[in-house]
Amino acid sequence: MSIELLMLGDQPVSRLAARTRLAEESGFETVWLADERFYRETYSCLSYLAGQTSRVKLGPCVTDPFARHPALTAMALGTLDEISEGRAILGIGAGVSGFAELGIQSRKPPLAIREAVDLIRQLMAGQEVDYRGEIIQFHRGRLNFTPPRARVPVRVASNGPLGQKMGGAVAEGVMMEGCGSVEEAQAFASAVAEGATKAGRSPGEIKLIARLDCCIADDGKQARDILRPSVTRIIAQATSRFYTLQTQGLTLPKEVVEAIGPVPYAAGVAPFAALFPLVTDRHVDALTLCGTVEEVTQHVIDLRRAGVTGFNIFPVPAPGVSYEDVIMRFGTQVWPAVEAAFAKASSDRQT
Repeated sequence: MSIELLMLGDQPVSRLAARTRLAEESGFETVWLADERFYRETYSCLSYLAGQTSRVKLGPCVTDPFARHPALTAMALGTLDEISEGRAILGIGAGVSGFAELGIQSRKPPLAIREAVDLIRQLMAGQEVDYRGEIIQFHRGRLNFTPPRARVPVRVASNGPLGQKMGGAVAEGVMMEGCGSVEEAQAFASAVAEGATKAGRSPGEIKLIARLDCCIADDGKQARDILRPSVTRIIAQATSRFYTLQTQGLTLPKEVVEAIGPVPYAAGVAPFAALFPLVTDRHVDALTLCGTVEEVTQHVIDLRRAGVTGFNIFPVPAPGVSYEDVIMRFGTQVWPAVEAAFAKASSDRQT
């Protein structure tokens, strides 16, 4: 099991560095920086963070095969791996941020991600590549330097079955946003396992990461209220991105959602304000990690038992609780309690 931190480049680099060091000190294995347009540039920041740390893995969460050509991603990733002395990791998904502003049209995202991973791996292995994919093209080129590692770990991020199955076939790990219920975690694990099995891989080799907004407060209701707007947006725009919302009775009335109309990605949560009263604590718990330390601990234990092997949290502070407090509480209180619970369960089985 592992814990990971996701940051947005919305703070000065010095503060991002302080938070990364805190995560390292608090037991986190990986620190991700969102490749989100138009915040601070991801690889510049990651390179700086590498010089401020010694142990945590570092990577973009997530980059995509459309806004930046995969060959440029290979170049950036190889450079980061050199600077960090072998700690680079790649998170890649379909992407959406900045597409409208940049005039980018995504096409067949699961296939594009698969082709991108293939090209990146070939280039980082030092090969000269003439790549003629359906989506990705690269004409007789190579990296003009040798990255420290020929194969950097890859995490595919996807909330849909096609992407998750593809991730199971090609990646070292698969990541799902909002995978906060046992039912969703089990469906996620099943999709990844199907893709792995068809590719001749063992499903047990692939890490299953739940990417969850996390609010830890002394008042569990207050924590849920903080995350309610973002959960409303996710559910309203979910369409087919989740397996079990409908079966769990967690969808919103279709006519109410449709009345809002199309909402640009950059608009945030404000356009969904009319839906906030329809989103219950049960909705919030199904898509996030929130509540008291004890509530979040039990939630993580339940998800781990459902097959999740890693947790990538995006801290959301409540009044009186800082961003840094969320990192520390998760790393030094929640996670040790989770590990202790599983250690005890293992010991009990052996006696």
